[in-house]
Amino acid sequence: MNPIRVTVWGEYRHEKKNPKVAEVYPEGMHTTIAAGLQKIAGLSVRTATLDEPEHGLTSAVLAETDVLTWWGHVAHGEVKDEIVDRVKARVWDGMGLIVLHSGHFSKIFKTLMGTSCNLKWREADERERIWVVEPGHPIAAGIDDYFELDREEMYGERFDIPQPESTVFISWFQGGEVFRSGCCYTRGKGRIFYFRPGHETYPTYHHPMVQRVIANAVQWAAQPPSPAVKFGNFKPLEQFTVKGK
Repeated sequence: MNPIRVTVWGEYRHEKKNPKVAEVYPEGMHTTIAAGLQKIAGLSVRTATLDEPEHGLTSAVLAETDVLTWWGHVAHGEVKDEIVDRVKARVWDGMGLIVLHSGHFSKIFKTLMGTSCNLKWREADERERIWVVEPGHPIAAGIDDYFELDREEMYGERFDIPQPESTVFISWFQGGEVFRSGCCYTRGKGRIFYFRPGHETYPTYHHPMVQRVIANAVQWAAQPPSPAVKFGNFKPLEQFTVKGK
């Protein structure tokens, strides 16, 4: 059986400029996320970052990617529109997309959702309790009723996204807010999962349950090859006469 080919994309800017972030992720968040996935049998993992040529997302790389994970924050506007279009076309064609934390404001997620994807937020070192609300969903496999992160950034409703096809997780924060933290969509033939935790100054991507969710999401989003969809003008299969002619 062929492995699931995963490309872990990261902006890789905070880690270079903020010593606090570099201390938590000395080789970049993308490297930590990739390392978590490399523990899982059946996955082949590579990384790509914003400052690589074509943001590391060449046509060849995307053609060899079954699932793409995406983390961005301070440089959403630097992502070239032609690369966004390239990723979107691959999602439509069946590539999975896992959007993480502040990737909710990325060009690719906003384009695929068709909404502002805005929300409430606060940085106050709050405890986050992530509840499983669809325990039978593959992305929740191996997760108990909930798990907790000692410190995280708060995201609060309303989250301006389309109604998810499935909501796997809901978060509660010490300040009282709740948030839809695990949202599933289909666009074209591609599966999309948004997963909320992952502020850059916290060790969230080292957490075993966060790594488990991302790995589950990758396996859920991977699609087997399927026939190309045909569009455009087609000649009729049967001969017929139009009345009045």
